[in-house]
Amino acid sequence: MDERNATAAKNETDRALLSRVIAHDRDAFRELYITYHRRLSRFLMRLTRQHEVIEEVINDTLWIVWKQAATFRNESQVSTWIMGIAYRRTLKTLRQSGGKRTMVDIDDTLLLAPDHYATDEMNEWILNGLSQLPLEQRLVLEFAYDMGHSCEEIAAIMDCPVNTVKTRLFHARRKLREILPALAGSVDE
Repeated sequence: MDERNATAAKNETDRALLSRVIAHDRDAFRELYITYHRRLSRFLMRLTRQHEVIEEVINDTLWIVWKQAATFRNESQVSTWIMGIAYRRTLKTLRQSGGKRTMVDIDDTLLLAPDHYATDEMNEWILNGLSQLPLEQRLVLEFAYDMGHSCEEIAAIMDCPVNTVKTRLFHARRKLREILPALAGSVDE
């Protein structure tokens, strides 16, 4: 319950900042930028390792937030809206580069544990399994389990129907159940 209250409080803070951004309050925008820069960086590292692309997308995303803050309809959390803009900007940027900028195959920062040495083998095993999933399936798993988004929020971020998100989650879990046992022996070797 505390986590839910914290999320609600954070969303209210974000909504208040966004209201000030609508009024062209530069201090509010600076605060929103600082708040979301690190979060967007971590998220975008899942799509590309190219730092210039990440910075370009963050700047584009937050510029869109500045220009279109008034279009936010309060139908989702502010973070969901911003993450959706970043997701679409990244895909567009990578498509426009004509293959010069590539998507990453694996996110080696997905599983960070306090006792890194004790979990290296398990992390490697899971990351190898995740790397074999299609990008959309891997991302829905990360949005759901790593970032804690609901299916509805993921649908908003990825600009697809909720049922598509549920289907991708289903297939990703099913594929991992098939892939991980086969990979279990390869980690030991």
